[in-house]
Amino acid sequence: MASTKKSLAKLYVRAGNYSIRFSHDGRRQMIATGLPAGKSRTDSEAKKLTELVEHLILAQQGVELPAIWKAKLVEVASVNSKLYGRLVEKGIAEPLEIEVKPNSTLKAFLDLFIAEFAPTVKSGTVVTWKQTRRLLLEHFAADTPLAEITEGHAIEWRNFLTRRHVLRAKENKRPLSESTIRRRCGCARQMFDHALSLELIAKNPFASKKLPTSLPKPEPKRHISTDEASKIMDKLPNAEWRLLFAMARWGGVRIPSEIRQLEWRDIDVETNRIVIKSPKPEHHAGHDQRTIPIFPELVQPLEECRDATGGGNLVFPMLVGRSAAYCRKPVLAAIEAAGIEPWDKLFVALRATRDTELRERYPSHVVDAWIGHDEAVAKKNYLQVTDEHFEKAATENVTTFVARKDSQGVETGRVTTFVTSENPLFSSVCDPVQGQEWAILDSNQ
Repeated sequence: MASTKKSLAKLYVRAGNYSIRFSHDGRRQMIATGLPAGKSRTDSEAKKLTELVEHLILAQQGVELPAIWKAKLVEVASVNSKLYGRLVEKGIAEPLEIEVKPNSTLKAFLDLFIAEFAPTVKSGTVVTWKQTRRLLLEHFAADTPLAEITEGHAIEWRNFLTRRHVLRAKENKRPLSESTIRRRCGCARQMFDHALSLELIAKNPFASKKLPTSLPKPEPKRHISTDEASKIMDKLPNAEWRLLFAMARWGGVRIPSEIRQLEWRDIDVETNRIVIKSPKPEHHAGHDQRTIPIFPELVQPLEECRDATGGGNLVFPMLVGRSAAYCRKPVLAAIEAAGIEPWDKLFVALRATRDTELRERYPSHVVDAWIGHDEAVAKKNYLQVTDEHFEKAATENVTTFVARKDSQGVETGRVTTFVTSENPLFSSVCDPVQGQEWAILDSNQ
């Protein structure tokens, strides 16, 4: 007869959370795990903790604790100090001295990470890291041990980001977009991956599937018509700002990264070409620069700016040492002065407008070379459905062919019918007698 092994510890659910019941020193005892019941991840972890308790009880009886459970005990001590404290209180674990490594508190580690890697990345990336650091320290105490930040804490931080503008309403904080929140979660995950590689933590709490880092489908970009762009140009303060706007709207360049380094020697009026240096994709071989035409809409702004600046190497010396926000204020002021409603993604929308226009007139491979990204990226992030598309679809002449049948239902010919372009909803199909008609013959069956 087969013997059944008696469990030294059992798992129970109390108030929706898992607890472990066991006997030790002749007394029944209970330990709350803090893990919610009914979820596959926490179910698995609760079972592992129950096995750990069984092995700890056996260790108290003189059985050596297997290496795998020694490692699990250290993990619990590192990641969940409260639970480990309960094990010690119940007498089944000894106080464990966890080595406190340098920079193992949140603020110290974040400062170390940024200082270590800032020289290896672009300045924009460093700005994003510092924004993520600030948001983490708004929610977590600066001296929080890295090892005590759990997946649940990471999820709570994401929830904090979604309602931060409400919690800090007195400071007039703007709501963070879903894209921004996902980017910040991605940065936090990157930082804690480094902590994991330094063995400061046992696992990355920001690597959870509940913390998406891939960007959501972008919102459609606002289409800025030629008429609107011309009105805005008229309200800009000087020739430099008019050229900056024109380079975004009709040159399709990235503002400000692709015009900061633009020099007059990059503009060849003999061949009607401009060499654009591209910091964003420069880490891809052959994508550090591209050449665009001097589109007709750029000719006058270029001439005016050249006359106004009176020499110098840089086309836009005003941008030296300036942030991206510096480019926005004069353009937004001009938009409002022109009586036009400001739009989101100020310069991206201008670039998207030009991308859409060019792809309707030139082959994709040509536009890819001019704009600096391929058609797949354009479809996902840039291409627009404009009012002109709807107007064209609603006013095109449509020709149809209607079958003519005799009284017996036998098809005897075809009648050409037309829908006029003036008002297709109310236009009439031409009288078959007036339409073009031909009989069914062997040649046109």
